[in-house]
Amino acid sequence: MPAIRKNLLSARLWDYGKNYLFIIPAVVIFSIFYIYPFFEIFNLSLHDWNGISINRTFVGFANFRELLRDQIWWKSMGQAGFITLIALTFQNILAFLLALACDQQIRMKKFYRIVFFIPPVLSEVVVGLIWQWILYAGMQNGEYIGLLNHALVKTGFPQLVNNWLSDPRTALPCIAIVHSWKGFGWGFIMLLAGLQTIDPQLYEVAKVDGANSFKQFWHITIPMMVPVILVVMILTVLGSMQVFVLILSMVGQGLGYHTEVPVTRILEAMLGTNRFGYACAMGVTFGIILIGISVVFKILSNKMRQA
Repeated sequence: MPAIRKNLLSARLWDYGKNYLFIIPAVVIFSIFYIYPFFEIFNLSLHDWNGISINRTFVGFANFRELLRDQIWWKSMGQAGFITLIALTFQNILAFLLALACDQQIRMKKFYRIVFFIPPVLSEVVVGLIWQWILYAGMQNGEYIGLLNHALVKTGFPQLVNNWLSDPRTALPCIAIVHSWKGFGWGFIMLLAGLQTIDPQLYEVAKVDGANSFKQFWHITIPMMVPVILVVMILTVLGSMQVFVLILSMVGQGLGYHTEVPVTRILEAMLGTNRFGYACAMGVTFGIILIGISVVFKILSNKMRQA
């Protein structure tokens, strides 16, 4: 009996060992490219460093204390929050409506699926430059070059012509709308996949019970789609808060604080003032905020699933 137990224990340990062998490469890669950089960035955030010299001056949490009083940083957080709010509403509602339409028996729905997924796969630089031309306010030979202003003049609305990307009142909303236009395809694909997992028999039973289309949507579609919707919302928040390339390709940094977001603020601290330690403190704080948002959504998701 002791020999049998020993053999069983050896076989069990061997099985566990083989299982861990498969995940060791992923753990090593994750540790090298994610865990180690995070701790190194946190270590740099405790120092005053110009990014070039070997010597670093330890300042403790002074960078974080300064960050708490940095009004420009918190304004950039608010502006990123505005872009995120537009994405959570306009972008996701549009994606959900289009997913509902393509889930029905309509003509050319496969074609629509391809078309709606084109914007997300385009380069952000290309999208930004195209929309910069569309919103351009310059004139040549007495006519506007930008497509939007040109169309407004030709259709009889010259009073609506504006310097869209140079006006502090319209620059950020334009960026938010372009960001939502580019990103709605991801939500569309995920929501469409979620809709297709709902058993059609549920709708048939509801019809037999006399439920109209609205009641079917409210009592079947929405409850079944809650997990997918929450995942889409989490990804939308994380992606929108980190918007960066689109802003640089559309307006650069010429508009100053009116289009400042956390990532551009971090870049300015690194390249503009050579304060790499302060930039790392911004990065750590920004990461903690995003993790906190993700945790809140995760808690909400668990509660909704239990309900």
